[in-house]
Amino acid sequence: MAARLFSRFVRFAVVAAAAVSLAGCGVNSIPTAEENAKAKWADVQSQYQRRSDLIPNLVATVKGFATQEQDTLVAVTQARARASSIQLSADDVTNPDKIAQFQKAQGALSQGLGRLLVTSEAYPALKSNENFLALQSQLEGTENRIAVARRDYNEAVQQYNVTIRTFPALIAAKVIYGSKPMVPFAATTPGAEAAPTISFDRPAAAKTGQ
Repeated sequence: MAARLFSRFVRFAVVAAAAVSLAGCGVNSIPTAEENAKAKWADVQSQYQRRSDLIPNLVATVKGFATQEQDTLVAVTQARARASSIQLSADDVTNPDKIAQFQKAQGALSQGLGRLLVTSEAYPALKSNENFLALQSQLEGTENRIAVARRDYNEAVQQYNVTIRTFPALIAAKVIYGSKPMVPFAATTPGAEAAPTISFDRPAAAKTGQ
């Protein structure tokens, strides 16, 4: 009986030691950091989707007051379509090319929105329209949420990337998980890192023949 109990104790001790050893090698910390980063990426996508959902109403409102801005309206609509067509899963955050495509499309849409909002300077009736003002406020809030979501995602990616490159977790990263670095979000289009300009302080553009 004593020998059997001793044998069980030895097996338990071995299992416990192995568990501690594996935990020390990042077996638990790596998937934890990975899932956290993926969750933050989902937040980024959610905020971009929120912005996308606001755009059709914005375009319709501007169109009702500024039909002369047809080119700008079409450009924003097309930019929204391109941005919406690029869907990234959580597993794609290790693919630099896919992240770059996503960033480029969203950056182009940001610039288009900026141009569209600035055109309202030339249309006093549009500037004072309650629907337009509400959409303007919602877009401003959404841009702030996007900035926060991107920051949180980048922090989570940094934590994950450091984890898989730091001893002893790098052992589990290479041997067990085959972990790859995740790609942080960084604006690739000049000016895309800034929220669309919604200040109407600049002089109104000259409109000939109106």
